[in-house]
Amino acid sequence: MPENTEMSNLPVAVIGAGPVGLAAAAELLERGLTPLIFESGDTPAAAVASWGHIRLFSPWQYDVDAAARRLLASTGWQEPDAETLPTGAELHEQYLSPLAAVPAIADALHTSTRVLAVSRGGLDKTRTSGRDTTPFLIRVQDADGAVTDFRARAVIDASGTWNTPNPLGQAGLAAVGEAEASAAGVITGPLPDVLGRDRNRFAGKHILVVGAGHSAANTLLSLGELAEQEPGTRISWVIRSASANGVYGGGDLDGLPARGALGSRLRTLVQDGRIELHTSFTITGFKTADTLAVTGSTPAGEKQLDVDLLVPATGFRPNLDLLRELRLDLDPVVEAPRELGPLIDPELHSCGTVAPHGAKLLSHPDKDFYIVGMKSYGRAPTFLMATGYEQVRSIAAALAGDQQAADDVQLVLPETGVCSTDLGGSCDAPADGPVEASCCVTAPAPAAGEAASPAARPNRNRRRRRAVPRMRTRRQKRKRHPRAAARPNRSSSASPPAWNTAAPQHRGPDARRTVAGRRRPGDRRRAGRSRCRLLLEPVAAGRGLRQVRAGAILCHPRCQSGDRRGVAALLEQPGAVFPGCLQFPARLPHARLGGRGQPLGRPRCAVSAHL
Repeated sequence: MPENTEMSNLPVAVIGAGPVGLAAAAELLERGLTPLIFESGDTPAAAVASWGHIRLFSPWQYDVDAAARRLLASTGWQEPDAETLPTGAELHEQYLSPLAAVPAIADALHTSTRVLAVSRGGLDKTRTSGRDTTPFLIRVQDADGAVTDFRARAVIDASGTWNTPNPLGQAGLAAVGEAEASAAGVITGPLPDVLGRDRNRFAGKHILVVGAGHSAANTLLSLGELAEQEPGTRISWVIRSASANGVYGGGDLDGLPARGALGSRLRTLVQDGRIELHTSFTITGFKTADTLAVTGSTPAGEKQLDVDLLVPATGFRPNLDLLRELRLDLDPVVEAPRELGPLIDPELHSCGTVAPHGAKLLSHPDKDFYIVGMKSYGRAPTFLMATGYEQVRSIAAALAGDQQAADDVQLVLPETGVCSTDLGGSCDAPADGPVEASCCVTAPAPAAGEAASPAARPNRNRRRRRAVPRMRTRRQKRKRHPRAAARPNRSSSASPPAWNTAAPQHRGPDARRTVAGRRRPGDRRRAGRSRCRLLLEPVAAGRGLRQVRAGAILCHPRCQSGDRRGVAALLEQPGAVFPGCLQFPARLPHARLGGRGQPLGRPRCAVSAHL
C-alpha cells in the first residue's frame, strides 16, 4: 500500500478473531469503518474452540455483542436462550462461527496469520514528529512463512492471553528445566479435555495439577472422575499457599451455589485421599527422563515428586513483545492500561464490580492504538466478555468521531462475589456441573417468601459519599453502644471468642445484623460509620446465618464497587486478600477493620464488626 495513502481511507486493524475481536469488527462495520482482521489460528476463535468442553459462568445474555446481534439478524440467525450457560464449543458453533461467516467480516478475515510486530510506518518508538498522522504498520506472517506489511489508520489488539500462560517457577519466572519439559510433552497445555479427546493421554497415569484457581479445580474434578473409571490413575495437586480453603470456597454457606458445590466436591476428593494435596510447595526445577521429576521447596525442605504428566493452571499474562515499537502507558502491577489497572486489581475487584470503561481509559500515547478484551486486563483474571464488548463499542465510536457515544460507557453486569478465572478469556465451570448459579451470573431468584441472597441484591450504595466520622470520647462511645462495656478487653490475654457460635436472630423487617450483633432493628445504622458493612444474614436465598464454620467464605456485593472498596480476607496465612469475601479461620484474634486494633491482611474497607 503506498506510503501517501490518506489515513481516512485505511482500514482499522483488529488483531485476534475471538469474541471481542469479532465484536470489534461488527462495531466498526456498523460505524461505516473497514476492519482488517488477523487471526493466528486456522479458524476464527481458535482459542475458544480449544476449551470447548468448559462451560462459561456467563449466560448467553452477556455473551453476544449488540452490534454483532444486529449484523447476524440480517442472516436469519437464531439467538440461543438468554439464560442458558453455553460451553466453549456452543459459543463457537452457535455464535462465533456464524458471525465470522458474515460476508463483510469473512472478506476482511485473515486466518493462520500471526502478527509479528506493530509500529508506525517509517518511525520507530523514539520518533515524535508527525507520529499521530502516520499510519500504523502491521507486519504479519502467514502459514507458508511469507511476511507481509499492512498499513492501518488504527489498531485494536484483541489477541488475548491464551498463548502466554504464566510460568510454573517462583517469582514469576520459569523453573529450571521447564522449557525442556514442555518441549518433551510432559507439561500439557492449559485446560485439557481429560474426559474427552485427551482421555487416553491421562488414563492410568500419575498426573500433577499445579494451581489454585477455577481451572485447577475443574481439571482435578475431571481427573477424579477419570480415576474412578480408569484404575491406576493417580492425582497429585500442588499449591503455593498453606491452605486450599480459598479454592474450596464456603461450601453450602457460599452465596453462590455452583461455586460452593465445586469446592465441596473438590474438598471431598482431597479428604478421601483420592487427590494427594501438597501445600506450601514452590516449584524450583524439572528433570525429564522416563518420568518428570518436579523439585520444590517446602517448609520442611526440598521435596521431589515423580509424575507422568503435569497440568499447569497458573493463569496467563499478556504478550507485549509485538508492541515494543509502540508507545504504551501500562499499569506497573497488572500490565493493563495505566488508568484501568487500579480498577481491575484482582485483590480488590471481581468480574461484576469493575466500572464500565471505554476508549478514554484504554488509550495509549500512540494515538488510535487500543488493547481490548482479556489482554486489556493484563495479568488480572477477572475479565468478562460483556466488558470487552462495551470496550470495542466505545472505541469504534471514538474512531468514527462520535466522542459523545464513546464517552457514554454503560454496562450491566452480575455482581455476585469473586469471579477469578484463569481461562484467559472468560469464566469457566465444568460442562457437566451445576449451572444454576456461578461467580459471574446472578443466582436464581428466591422462591416466594424466601429472603433474597446478598449476591442478588443491587449495590444501592455505590455512589454514596463517604461519611466522615466525628471524634467521640470513650464515654460517648459506651453510651452509644450500651453493650460496649460487656465486650472483652482487647488488651486482655483471655482467649478470643470463637466464630462458630450461633448468631442471634431477629424476625422483624429490619432484621439484618452485623457480624458482632451490634445492630438491632430501629438502630438507624448506628453500628458504625464504616463506608461499607459486611452483612452476613442471610447468606444464600432463603437461608439465615446461624453458624459460621471455620474456613467458610461469605460474600456481599456492598463491599465490591469500582472505587476500590473491597473487604480484606482474614486468612490463615497473613497478607492474603479475597475481594468482597471474608474467610474465617478456626479462631481469630481481636481486631477491628477500619477502626482501632491491629487489622489482619490488607483491609480495603471498614467492616462494622469487632472480630
